[in-house]
Amino acid sequence: MTPAARLSAAIEVLAEIDAKKRPAPDALREWGQTHRFAGSGDRGAIGSLVFDALRRRASSAWIMGAETPRAVLFGALKLARGMSVEEISKLADGSRFAPEPLSDDEKKRLESGSLEDAPPHIAGDYPEWLDSYFAAGFGDERVEEGVALAARATLDLRVNSLKFNRDKVTKELSHLEPAPARWSPLGLRIQLLNDGRQPPVTSEPSFLAGEFEVQDEGSQLAALFAGAKPGEQVLDLCAGAGGKTLALAAIMENKGQLFAFDSDLRRLAPIHERLTRAGARNIQVRSPRKKLDVLADLEGTMDLVLLDAPCTGTGVWRRHPDAKWRIRPGALEIRLREQTALLNEALRFVKPGGRIAYITCSMLDVENGAQIRAFVERNPSFEIVAPSEIVKALGENAMIFAHAAKLSDEGIQMTPRRTGTDGFFVSVLKRN
Repeated sequence: MTPAARLSAAIEVLAEIDAKKRPAPDALREWGQTHRFAGSGDRGAIGSLVFDALRRRASSAWIMGAETPRAVLFGALKLARGMSVEEISKLADGSRFAPEPLSDDEKKRLESGSLEDAPPHIAGDYPEWLDSYFAAGFGDERVEEGVALAARATLDLRVNSLKFNRDKVTKELSHLEPAPARWSPLGLRIQLLNDGRQPPVTSEPSFLAGEFEVQDEGSQLAALFAGAKPGEQVLDLCAGAGGKTLALAAIMENKGQLFAFDSDLRRLAPIHERLTRAGARNIQVRSPRKKLDVLADLEGTMDLVLLDAPCTGTGVWRRHPDAKWRIRPGALEIRLREQTALLNEALRFVKPGGRIAYITCSMLDVENGAQIRAFVERNPSFEIVAPSEIVKALGENAMIFAHAAKLSDEGIQMTPRRTGTDGFFVSVLKRN
């Protein structure tokens, strides 16, 4: 496919997403299935165009004066890719399979369109109803935080210290030019391809051998900040596919016992293959069983309960830009109830002197600090571990990280703008 044909295809996919309110990956997958002539490179390039447009949907529509898929895509070519009017015109020339030529109005808007007078939610590319939440958390900096959330996500790897060290994996992946992560002692960051696509690292022999996992640096730090120690009894209460479970196993050096549970068996399914590949031997997976409490024997025995709580996912919009336009106030209310229930559930497993590590990938205080404040008020036997103590896990980087991240009385907020990671929140609570 020509670059111009890819533009037309991206406009078609964006129209499908708008019309049926469906997730972008589903729409892209269906497009690929019905257009078999498109190779993997074409599909990847089209997907990159679609995601760039969704990241900058509000600001693109603002400068173009329209919310059509065509307007949003052309605006994103300017805002996200820095393309000039001339470069866009060469692609949108009306030739076979190309978009129709730019109108005079489109050319004018691409040349002079500005976000100078745009309201914060437009300039920051997030839903208007969330503006009060972003203002509460970030004040006048919320536009900058939103812009960072609208950028492309990084490709981060976590070296599996159960098998190899970072220098070894760096050498094996030298053709991808990995660089040490800024904060994580086991992290590597790989440059994206020119069009924003990620190189296929999960096809690398070293990945198949269990030498590394794909994991955002913020997620790596969240697992590290939980403070698990070799020999402890640890419960990962919302383990999902096992990303943080595997990180904990490495931190614990395969010593002690790590229990992985998730209430959704489908989310838990991939963990088994990953454990085998990683060589993690201290993990016991507890699968949910209808009407059976499979965790009853763990009550009051855990040194640490990791609660990677369900949330709005505002902190990972770089990876799922379509999700931010589908989220509704009702979804936030549901997540808040789930978080409260899970915090209450975690209580029964923590022994005296044990901890709860509460983690979200959210940027909203109502899901983060406010939940912790309410929990401590309900449960005065718990105290919040000072964030300044938690970050000491980074050693010599602790002080620099503490200045970069947003530390509050309740925990640590990482953001793409501040720490160059996804937007994770971490709070550790200790039982007296």
